[in-house]
Amino acid sequence: MIFDVHHAELHYNCIMIIIGQTIVSEELLEKRFQCDVKKCKGICCVEGDAGAPLEASEIPQMEDALEAVKPYMEAKGLEVVEEEGVWNKDNQGELVTPLVEGRECAFAVFRNGIALCAFEQAYEDGKTAFKKPISCHLYPIRVQKGGTYDQLHYHRWEICKSAVKCGIKKDVPVFRFLKDALVRKYGEDWYEQLEWLSGQPSL
Repeated sequence: MIFDVHHAELHYNCIMIIIGQTIVSEELLEKRFQCDVKKCKGICCVEGDAGAPLEASEIPQMEDALEAVKPYMEAKGLEVVEEEGVWNKDNQGELVTPLVEGRECAFAVFRNGIALCAFEQAYEDGKTAFKKPISCHLYPIRVQKGGTYDQLHYHRWEICKSAVKCGIKKDVPVFRFLKDALVRKYGEDWYEQLEWLSGQPSL
C-alpha cells in the first residue's frame, strides 16, 4: 500500500504531517491521553464559555434523533432545547450546542455525579444512529479549517490533567485513544496511514 504522507514545515515548534487533505500535529502521536471520568466527572460537558462546536451537516441528524434522545435528557436541558432548538451560535458566529444557564451543555445528563451525553446514551441503547457531535467525540483533538485542509491539533485544557496522567500511565497516544472518532471522521484508510506513520506497536 502506498501512503500519501509527508512532513510539512515546523508550525509553532511542532512538526505537522500531511495525510491526504489533513494536516496533523505530531503531538497527536507523541502526547498521551485517556479519559478518566471517575476523576474528572465529565467536567468537559460543563466547563467552557460556549457549547460544543457543531458541523452544519450534524444539525439535521441531531434534529432527527431528538425524539429518541429526549427521554435521556435533564429537565432543564430539555427546556432549553425546546425553546432554542438543538443549536445556536457562539460569540464568533460558530454553530454550537445550547447551554443551560451558561453552564453545562443542554444535552449533558448526570449519572452518579458524572456528566454524560444524552445522545451517546441513546446511541448505546440502540435508539439512534447519531452518536454525538464529532467535536466531542474527537476531543482533545480540535479541527480547524485551513483552505482545503483540515488542521488537527492537540488541545490542552487544565480540567483534563487526570486524562493526561492516565494516558501516560497506560502509554496511550492521543491518536490511538481517539481511534473510533478518527475513523468516524476520516475513514479506516486514513487512520491506517496515521497508525503506520506513528511507528508505534498497537496493543
